[in-house]
Amino acid sequence: MNMHGPGQMDHEEVLRVELAVLKREHRDLDEAIHVMELAGRSDALTLRRLKKQKLSLKDRIARIEDELTPDIIA
Repeated sequence: MNMHGPGQMDHEEVLRVELAVLKREHRDLDEAIHVMELAGRSDALTLRRLKKQKLSLKDRIARIEDELTPDIIA
């Protein structure tokens, strides 16, 4: 429940928005990498940089998902 004033988001809402943005960026990078690989004449350094950026995004996505998912104690 949002206990903040109008136009203010709580921490979880901010994380959910950030998560959506990061997932979109990850998909866009995945598509760009795929197109570069299909072209066959891609710059290896650029491709490596994009893959590293994609991996970094994946790590940030995982951290946010972990924060949003409550721990279940068995």
